[in-house]
Amino acid sequence: MRPNLDKIMKSKIFWLLMSCGGLFAQDWVLEGTAAWQARDSQAEWVFKDRLWIGGGWYQSYAEPPRDVWASADGKAWSLIEKSAPWLQSDLPMNLTFADQMWIMGGWHNGRLPGHSASNQVWSSADGVKWEQVTASAGWSPRLAAGLVEHRGRMWMLGGTENYYFGDDTSLKNDVWSSVDGKAWKQETAKAPWSPRAYHQVVVLNDKLYTLGGGNYAPSYHAKNDVWSSSDGVKWACETETAPWEPRLWFSAAVYRGRMWVLGGWSKAKDNFGDVWHSADGKNWQRLETKTCWKARHEHSVFVFQDKLWIAGGHARPLSNEVWSLSLPKDWAP
Repeated sequence: MRPNLDKIMKSKIFWLLMSCGGLFAQDWVLEGTAAWQARDSQAEWVFKDRLWIGGGWYQSYAEPPRDVWASADGKAWSLIEKSAPWLQSDLPMNLTFADQMWIMGGWHNGRLPGHSASNQVWSSADGVKWEQVTASAGWSPRLAAGLVEHRGRMWMLGGTENYYFGDDTSLKNDVWSSVDGKAWKQETAKAPWSPRAYHQVVVLNDKLYTLGGGNYAPSYHAKNDVWSSSDGVKWACETETAPWEPRLWFSAAVYRGRMWVLGGWSKAKDNFGDVWHSADGKNWQRLETKTCWKARHEHSVFVFQDKLWIAGGHARPLSNEVWSLSLPKDWAP
């Protein structure tokens, strides 16, 4: 008996559509255009059932913004504070910890008092009132470091002490931790991964993961290596060359039990618009979708309401778009 070729071909087309992000697969949704001015390099938080952003970058020859905005749905945004007290609001480090929003370090490049990095630490329970937890943390003033919560402590990893005017000696590969943001313990002065900034750090399965990064100016270099550690002192290289290309200024998150790398920039390729995920830092898969946001760098990423979100970033031009991705409940890579 001859097989039903028509049914076979229809089945093949169906599964091809599914594998390429077709009709019934996951997809990015444009939630809207936010009320805040388009920007990149801002701080971001998920706090009290809302998405939050603060500060960022408009251009290199103007004061960086210090506004704070929040949204319950990614569509309607409210201005919470017009001018927060932290000055270095470009490429700061930020996280939600101990029922507070935290922002620390960062870069200021304006008319007065000139350019500077920071080692100040600030926290807030409402986005309006900000407490300066310390004016001078134990780690040197820096920007574009990794900052995460791990084992009940805040962890600071790497970064650079200068931005446009630095060099490779400005880069750090030290690791610090703190339970209160005031007293910081140096876990190691030199981790085995090379000194870097503009990288990302995530926590998955009780391990710290350091991803990519490098340096921008005046000596550019970018990495796509992945390192892991349980204690911030002993590190294992999961891969020297992940399948996503070397990059700076990308975003990363942990969603559905996997780490995600989204977008970024390199000197060779300019902006990236790709999305990758991994359960172990060694084996990576690219997520293909029918629609996606325009390639960009230094955008915010959130995990909120069981969705992966991005907001803003430099998409040539600067963006204030907000996108979300909701994976099916039975999604499996």
